[in-house]
Amino acid sequence: MQPIPALRARADAALAMVDRDPGSGITAARQVVRAAARAGEPAAASIGERAWGHALLHVGELDDAARHLRRAALLGERAGAPELVGEARSKLAFALVQQGRPRAALREVEAAIPQLDGVPAARARAQRAIVLHIMGRLDDSLDDYERALRVLRRHDDKLGVQRMLINRALVHSDRYAFGAAERDLLEAATLATELDRRLTIGLIANNLGALDTLRGDVPAALRQLDRAEAIIGAHGAQLGTLHQDRAQLLLTVGLVAEAEEAATRAIVAYNREGRGLKVPEVQLLLAQAALLTGRVRLSADHAGAAFDRFRAQSRPEWRELARLGRLRAQLRAGERPRVADRTLDAMVGSLRAAGWPGAALDASLVAVEIGTRRRGAESAPVRARLDEAAAAATSRGPALLRARGWYARALAAEAAGDDTGSLRAARAGLRILDEHAATMGASDLRVHAAVHRSDLVDLGLRVSFRSRRAGRLLEWSERARASRLLTAPVQPPDDPELAAALAELRSVTKTAADPGPGQPELVARQAQLERRIRDRARYLAGGSAAVRGPVRLAELADVLGRRALVGFVQWQGQIHALTVVDRRLSIRPVAPTRIVADLVDRLEFAFRRHARPAHGPVRDASAQLLASAAGQLDTTLLGGPPETAGRPLVIVPTGPLHSVPWALLPSCVGRAVTVSPSATLWRAAAARFVPVDRTSAPAVVVVAGPRLSAAHQEALAVARLHADRCSALVGQASTVEAVRSALGGAELVHLATHGRLSAENPLFSHLELVDGPLMIFDVERLPRVPDTLVLASCDSGRSAVRAGDELIGLAVAFLERGTTQLIASVLSVPDAPTVPVMIALHERLAAGLPAAEALAAAQAALLPLGGEQLAAAAGFVCFGV
Repeated sequence: MQPIPALRARADAALAMVDRDPGSGITAARQVVRAAARAGEPAAASIGERAWGHALLHVGELDDAARHLRRAALLGERAGAPELVGEARSKLAFALVQQGRPRAALREVEAAIPQLDGVPAARARAQRAIVLHIMGRLDDSLDDYERALRVLRRHDDKLGVQRMLINRALVHSDRYAFGAAERDLLEAATLATELDRRLTIGLIANNLGALDTLRGDVPAALRQLDRAEAIIGAHGAQLGTLHQDRAQLLLTVGLVAEAEEAATRAIVAYNREGRGLKVPEVQLLLAQAALLTGRVRLSADHAGAAFDRFRAQSRPEWRELARLGRLRAQLRAGERPRVADRTLDAMVGSLRAAGWPGAALDASLVAVEIGTRRRGAESAPVRARLDEAAAAATSRGPALLRARGWYARALAAEAAGDDTGSLRAARAGLRILDEHAATMGASDLRVHAAVHRSDLVDLGLRVSFRSRRAGRLLEWSERARASRLLTAPVQPPDDPELAAALAELRSVTKTAADPGPGQPELVARQAQLERRIRDRARYLAGGSAAVRGPVRLAELADVLGRRALVGFVQWQGQIHALTVVDRRLSIRPVAPTRIVADLVDRLEFAFRRHARPAHGPVRDASAQLLASAAGQLDTTLLGGPPETAGRPLVIVPTGPLHSVPWALLPSCVGRAVTVSPSATLWRAAAARFVPVDRTSAPAVVVVAGPRLSAAHQEALAVARLHADRCSALVGQASTVEAVRSALGGAELVHLATHGRLSAENPLFSHLELVDGPLMIFDVERLPRVPDTLVLASCDSGRSAVRAGDELIGLAVAFLERGTTQLIASVLSVPDAPTVPVMIALHERLAAGLPAAEALAAAQAALLPLGGEQLAAAAGFVCFGV
């Protein structure tokens, strides 16, 4: 039988082993416990049971961990060793917290502290700080950490200090004390490196990512979370918290589908790890995601489920956060929540006391909306709530919080009848959000972040429509669309890892396009590479935060000349048309958005049916269907103002109108029509546009892609029209690198290739070249783009439309980089019949006509021929100037 000192030494060794290797620690602890039982040594058995329970905590087996820790406490009592009892109960408190039982955890740790002194007492006090943090008692938590850290630093307990700094940083983060949180985490990282604790370094990276999320540095947060996942995953440790933090981050930029995927992974991990405490927190993230996409019933269900679990866990502050989520969903659904004023007051007060200013502000705004419906916006309680929420506007909090504060100020001014002050506050809020979006270099992040602009934009439109003042209507119709394109585009720096991934993706995509035995594996690899490229590109920080303001009516009129501009805007489920002609602006309702969307779908259906080969009565019937659909949409959209008749048109679409083939509308046949994402962008491009003298311009390039039988013929025919001023990239010469070089050096480029809009991930929309796809990622890396570009490709003019009329697509990528005239199709076009269309277009471009006029003249000559010529010509649209 082993001597008692040797058993104690083995028990202490097993306890130390747990932190380094939980699996080996369990084995060592089990052996110690059995040996101590045979020797009748309860003190060694207590330490062994504590080591065993601690190891099980590491691997997420919480129920078994709690059972072993209770045994450790009982054995400590049997040994007459209060310090062993205290240490076991302190560790048991941690297990209970993870199970979602914070009140039971608090009882255990408060019973443990009097039984300990020195370093063990400090560790128990730190454990109590964790419990108090979870219960929302942030000041008490910080006080415990401060007292515990003084003891550990005095005893030079570096491991204990490192652990406490990580946990204290979480409290600082919840208080928005970002500087203090970062200092704690960086000191903890230094200690972890010194102690060679690699897993801990990964956990600290996770916390730094969560911190960067809170303060709005999205690229930095993504870098840290990816780094954390690589380290934590390599150690086989728990990833639930990381998935939860990633979901939170993705929601801040409106990437709802990815956030829901991360949240679902978090719930799966927490359930597998037995960490039920965290599950309702993730349910609240799912409630937010559903609300952002209008799934109000699902949002209410998630929030309600979280409310019930928080109540069972005795977590009152979190319960009020869930109540807030449920009320927001009910209001969005148009319901009248049955909630007492005192309940609303308690909700706001509880969230503020918990140190959650963002949640408290949102709770105040929900109380304002409920109070406004009950008593009116002028009532004293509503005004008091608005004044309370408005204080966040000038706080030092993150961008989303300050913007919500300005929204509260805008509502307060509107309630007081001060429209000017209301719009001023709304502009300030949008400026904060746009400057925040500009800090992100990845275009998809900037696009999706626009979801947070909706409340401010809706308020601006509401005030503008009510006042009917022309300048306001133009300003806020512009603020409602394509905000990303009003900031300077970011040109990504050279990134060898990203370049290598893009090159591999090109190869895989090209090979996967041909059926074969290995195709499923290639498709899976393609998806993997796309995720890797997307995530890597999101590390890019933004450029200048300067955001171009909306164009003024006088500025727009100066450039329009005899053109007529028709801008469409959505508000309260209705599409309205703003028309600018001869320095005058008028507005008229068009139709409900759903009706307009149905008319656009009907036109596209009629076109596809007519484009199919048919003869006799079938052909006549499809022609009549197409004519009817086009005529009805034309009357609805452009049939109102007679002053636009006969003028060249500038169209600024919204929502479903971004994919309209305008040449099919009777009033647009033979008429120069230009489409732009916003009037502001059109005016800026028009002001800098200088027509190129085609008689002397040398730089014209034509490209023919693979797998199009007529592309080579088309490219050579177009090249002949530009004679010795043109070079052709055909056959094996049409590589991605050669085309990228041509795009950066030519004034006019024509690409006859296959095109694809990726609905799932628009950034991977592409043109097919001989060695693989030319993607939006490639366009964004061009230092220069051609002034005039013709994309003779299917759907190359279509874009994915997101909240706030934000667009992602090939055409938009070129316009954002500086192309001023871009011709592309919003429909599928046939191969061989497109050749005459392109020849007719380039004949007119070579003669010096602007792109819109050249396209209109070519279409006017070919559309009346019907059949294949109509199918080939109808879908092309001139974007830009």
